[in-house]
Amino acid sequence: MVAQARWVGTRAWRLLRVLGERTARGARAARRAWQHSLQLRVGATTLVVTGVGVLLIGIFLVNQISAGVLRAKRTAAVLQTTAGLDTVRRVFADVSPGDIPSQNAAVTSAQSQLAATGSQAGLFTITIESANTSVSAGSQNSPEIPKSLRTLVQDNNLAVEYAPIPQPNGSTDQTVPGLIVGEPVTTQNGVFELYYLFPLSAEADTIALVQRTVLLAGVGLVLFVAAISLLVTRQVVRPVRVAAKTAERLAAGDLAQRIPVRGTDDIARLGESFNAMAGSLQRQIRRLEELSRLQRRFTSDVSHELRTPLTTIRMASELLHSQREAFSPELARSAELLQTELDRFEALLADLLEISRYDAGVAHLEMEVTDLCGVAATAIDASQVLAKRQGSEIILHAPAQAVSVAMDARRVERILRNLLGNALDHGDGQPVVVTISADDHSAAVTVRDYGVGLRAGEAGLVFNRFWRGDPSRSRLTGGTGLGLAISLEDARLHGGWLQAWGERGVGAQFRLTLPRAAGDVLSSSPLPLEPDSMVDGPGSAS
Repeated sequence: MVAQARWVGTRAWRLLRVLGERTARGARAARRAWQHSLQLRVGATTLVVTGVGVLLIGIFLVNQISAGVLRAKRTAAVLQTTAGLDTVRRVFADVSPGDIPSQNAAVTSAQSQLAATGSQAGLFTITIESANTSVSAGSQNSPEIPKSLRTLVQDNNLAVEYAPIPQPNGSTDQTVPGLIVGEPVTTQNGVFELYYLFPLSAEADTIALVQRTVLLAGVGLVLFVAAISLLVTRQVVRPVRVAAKTAERLAAGDLAQRIPVRGTDDIARLGESFNAMAGSLQRQIRRLEELSRLQRRFTSDVSHELRTPLTTIRMASELLHSQREAFSPELARSAELLQTELDRFEALLADLLEISRYDAGVAHLEMEVTDLCGVAATAIDASQVLAKRQGSEIILHAPAQAVSVAMDARRVERILRNLLGNALDHGDGQPVVVTISADDHSAAVTVRDYGVGLRAGEAGLVFNRFWRGDPSRSRLTGGTGLGLAISLEDARLHGGWLQAWGERGVGAQFRLTLPRAAGDVLSSSPLPLEPDSMVDGPGSAS
């Protein structure tokens, strides 16, 4: 029994879990449909608003009609009761006071005569009551009159009350909704109470018919209005959906896409305007593509063509530089400056050629699983001469174990050398901290300096070609202005991220994040882009 109960409990729990999952999926699907469908929102809103309006109007109409029907019934019943007073008085006129048998006979006669008369108020039953217990007021099957109503009548008032009454010409056990009107009748034999009992079955049927009619008419009206709103909304939403799909194709690069235009209404004019805008964009994009192609070709051609004269100038410069000790001080200084500027010029040509390869889409990776810590150490060693010249120290924080990453080691080393050169150039002689970390899917390197930093908004501009944060600041390293742009392209070629953070007067930090396996897509980085403390010192890194 225990095992069976446990089995039943397990099955019930699984059933509840399945029902919960299906309910959650249905709720998510309904939420997505509500968020993505304008037609559904308009239709549902129209349905709700129209339903509430029809409900309120229906309740008002039913209440007014019901009140009118009952008010007419009550008025007719009161008039009928008032008219019956003369008949009761006439019957009791010939009855001697104290003659109980005659009074009983008069009661029966009055009931018979009143019941035989017609009425605009419809069917009714007559009951005559008396405070004199010796008088038998009506038959034994006479309905019981509510005490509250009798009290009012005995106080010499015309009283009306809605109460269940026996069904006319039926069993006294079967009751129907009814209206009871009572009025005192003063005769020489005392005061009698005359009650008219009017069944409200016909009125109840009429009110029920009105309620059903209003309900069905309201439901039909709500559905009709909802259908109209959906139809009208469809006429508006359908062209908008076509425009959205066309815009998506345009954004995907299919510049020949256009919206079909029919008619001359507002939607048609919108389509014409959209098509005109698309045509203008197509022409502008093609013009810009042509200009970009010409620019890339010009850069590539000029870079290659300058190689030959640069080689000749380099040979002459090296000859002059090697003989500078025999020159006058002015000529010797000129030979040194010529050699330095040729080095910068050669570096600029190399960077331009590299950029032209990226622009032409011919750059490729030579992937190999390599230790990122070793690549970083090599880049740091190559930057030590510059660090000494700047009076800065490069601090490396790396894990003890190797961080294996599938990468092009030459390009990653170039990224790190560019980041280190930038940090040393703008670090104002402060230490530069390099931090390496990794998780199962990605590896990251941050290069932190404590120099001038970046202004708000400049973190997204530092990777632009030839961009300088402070044009008035002299470049100590003689950079080409293309290092960070090339580094960004190298990082993208690996499927990685290269991001910058900085604050004026606090310093800057660059973060390189690479997937550890080729082809993986990054979703997070093991190192934060913004330092834990914006005022931390170089020794606080970990």
